[in-house]
Amino acid sequence: MSESKYGPLIGAVDQGTSSTRFLVFSSKGAELLTFHQTEIKQIFPKEGWVEEDPKEILNSVFTCIEKTVENLKSLNINPEDIKAVGITNQRETTVVWDRVTGEPLHNAIVWLDARTSSTVEQLKDKVPGRNQNYLKTQCGLPISTYFSAVKFKWLVDNCPQVAAAVQDGRCMFGTIDTWLMWNLTGGVNGGLHITDVTNASRTMLMNINTLTWDPQLCKFFDVPMNILPEIRSSSEIYSYMGQGSLKGVPISGILGDQQAALVGQTCFKDGQAKNTYGTGCFLLYNTGSQPVISEHGLLTTVAYKLGKTTPAVYALEGSVAIAGAVVQWLKDNIGIIEKSADIEKLAASVQSTAGTYFVPAFSGLYAPYWQTDARGVICGLTQFTTKAHIARAALEAVCFQTKEILDAMNQDSGIPLSSLQVDGGMTANNLLMQLQADILAIPVVRPSMTETTALGAAMAAGMAVGVWSFDEKPITTDTFMPVLPLAERDQRFAKWKQAVQRSMHWESYANDENIKGRPVV
Repeated sequence: MSESKYGPLIGAVDQGTSSTRFLVFSSKGAELLTFHQTEIKQIFPKEGWVEEDPKEILNSVFTCIEKTVENLKSLNINPEDIKAVGITNQRETTVVWDRVTGEPLHNAIVWLDARTSSTVEQLKDKVPGRNQNYLKTQCGLPISTYFSAVKFKWLVDNCPQVAAAVQDGRCMFGTIDTWLMWNLTGGVNGGLHITDVTNASRTMLMNINTLTWDPQLCKFFDVPMNILPEIRSSSEIYSYMGQGSLKGVPISGILGDQQAALVGQTCFKDGQAKNTYGTGCFLLYNTGSQPVISEHGLLTTVAYKLGKTTPAVYALEGSVAIAGAVVQWLKDNIGIIEKSADIEKLAASVQSTAGTYFVPAFSGLYAPYWQTDARGVICGLTQFTTKAHIARAALEAVCFQTKEILDAMNQDSGIPLSSLQVDGGMTANNLLMQLQADILAIPVVRPSMTETTALGAAMAAGMAVGVWSFDEKPITTDTFMPVLPLAERDQRFAKWKQAVQRSMHWESYANDENIKGRPVV
């Protein structure tokens, strides 16, 4: 095969909540050459529970790599031109497995799973004033169902096989990046048990200042430190692919998916921000080399650390649990659309929501409220309401939630954003992007190449092996300008806030051992 005209190539594993992909980029100009995608089955054992099979996730990565290599060959591109592989992943999702057999001890508990609501209440009982922000100065995060330490505590408290493995010293803990890295580099035969600083910063166990596992935090959550992976930077040669067509290729980049999108959007300066619209919605704002503790319900997180000796860069993050997931719910549970892309046409068939407001608090409310007891509501229904109004209200819900976290971010930073850079699967929806510009009253800027999450992982991997070069020509974009009168925007936003209040405190959780985790209405 001919020498690649694209220069050295970089592969990126993008393991998301709903699918796995392997993508190959040119290091000259960041062009996406080919990819393969495999859907991941979500498992809903009980109300509010969301699981995935760790072995299905792992096998999907192997499948995507091999299929993408076949694609390269069909394009007459030599797979040996792939010089490094990066990993980006759904964050917080928690995996525990047996270090002797390599088998998972339980299904992965997905980040938006709400089963740990009672665990959160028990943990809040341990802190002064039941203050959910008590640990924020140490880890940057509130005590919430969202984060990995709470999920691990639930597993130990409720799953005898996990508790026994911890007792016997056989349990290994990790987020998805850790599970993949361990298996890609040998598994039981010497697999590397590591994570990067961005994923570690989502566990509640890493000290946000020292970037190391914090003994006090581990004690608070009853997590033995010997089960934890080693924390590394986001860009260095960790090890090498242990099998398959890419055996021997360095694995040299790891970033949580939202941080990867920040890198892929080249938000390398203080004050730059991006919003990713996927299963959830995640707005990250670069705050530079010092962690900033939010006063308005946002998270303090590590944005990236691009090299062993390079200082870490921090971000403020606003996290929304349900964005694209509300479209999937309308498709799978309610059946008002046949495929997710149909929502744009349906929602565009009406000029407004006719006073309908949809708060999709299926897993409680994340930023800026952090209310685990909230549940989804649709308000303002009349006999005039149709499925089109509900579809449009669902899209507006994504936009209103983004406005709430952007308002919080502007208050924390003191410097309002003048435009918003966006990415993620939902940004293909032009109506959504226009609604977002109208509700924020600032331009929304969408890059023509929206695969910024995978691109960020590829950039981190390429930097570590010295083959990534930035193309100087500007990125082409589409810009959506606001056209909605501000008075109408403000009136609709006030109605949205009323709907949010109606969603709150819908469930309460008993502390009784016999009904642990079950909502009491």
